[in-house]
Amino acid sequence: MPQFLLIAHDGDDAEALDRRMAARPSHLEGISPLVEAGHVLVGGAILDDGGRMVGSMVLADFPDRAALDDWVSNDPYVTGDVWRRIEVLPYRTAVGAWMPPG
Repeated sequence: MPQFLLIAHDGDDAEALDRRMAARPSHLEGISPLVEAGHVLVGGAILDDGGRMVGSMVLADFPDRAALDDWVSNDPYVTGDVWRRIEVLPYRTAVGAWMPPG
C-alpha cells in the first residue's frame, strides 16, 4: 500500500487551540481503529517553541490517495475547523521501527 506523510497546520487565530481541544477526543477516538488496522502508523502534534499544539503529522498507509482523502475529509480536526492547511506527500519508509512487508 502507498504511504503518505500528512502535515496539517492549525489555524493561527485566538480560538485555534480551543477548537483543537474540543475536537481532540473525537479525533483520537476516530483514529484509533485506523491505528489498529495499520492505516495510521504514527501521528502526533506539531508544537510551537512554547510547547503548544499548532498542527499535526501523520504517517499513513492507505490503499490509495482517495482512501486517505476520505478519512481526512471526515476527521473531526477537519470538520471542526482545526486543520486549516493540509499537505499530503507520497512517502516511503526506509528505516525505523515500522517497515512495510516485502
